[in-house]
Amino acid sequence: MSVNTSRQPAGASDLSSDPGQAAPSADGTPGAAEGARKVIDGSGRSAHRFWSSRRIPAALAALLSAAAVGFLLYDVVAVRAGRNAMRWRRRLAEELATRPLDDVWMIVGAAVAMALGLWLFLLAVTPGLRRLLPMRRPTGIPGTEDVRAGLDRRAAALVLRDRAMHVPGVQSAQVDVGRRKVKARARAHFRDLEEVRADLDAELGEAVTSLGLARQPTLAVRVRRPKKG
Repeated sequence: MSVNTSRQPAGASDLSSDPGQAAPSADGTPGAAEGARKVIDGSGRSAHRFWSSRRIPAALAALLSAAAVGFLLYDVVAVRAGRNAMRWRRRLAEELATRPLDDVWMIVGAAVAMALGLWLFLLAVTPGLRRLLPMRRPTGIPGTEDVRAGLDRRAAALVLRDRAMHVPGVQSAQVDVGRRKVKARARAHFRDLEEVRADLDAELGEAVTSLGLARQPTLAVRVRRPKKG
């Protein structure tokens, strides 16, 4: 997820850094980051991703399966009652009995069935809900053992973007929040680029820590001058 904002233009050059870990605040005081560590540290349990209920794929699979089985069962009962089998079932049985395995339609049918099966299998074993980042469970608070919290990636990007805009010299900022990495790109219209990058490292490092995520993402900061014109 990414969020972008801007103010106004001026020159050209850039600097990038990937420190990998959150830094302390710009003025050297722990402040909110220290309070956040008390919440996210000390919990020995790992927080797993949230699982999607996937109601639409489950409903579609159930309806199609029920329709196919019901249709086939009706035809079998009709045959047992002395009627002729439906034309489609006779044709299908004939085709399956006479077509060779290397026939193009047999290969296409098998490929489609395998793709559908693989899709359903992946839906069953993967969590989904990639937009939600799991947060650490608080410790030392009675009744919170079964409480789980998640942070939307877009909301996290908005928070980090706003913190980046508080750094002096930053004209515009764009933040992409992933599950393992936070990428921040900023344009500085005054001050030295190295100074702006260092301040952004400190400000965003503290902000990422204060989000209280279960898995602390690494931070990559890139600063450049806006293009003239």
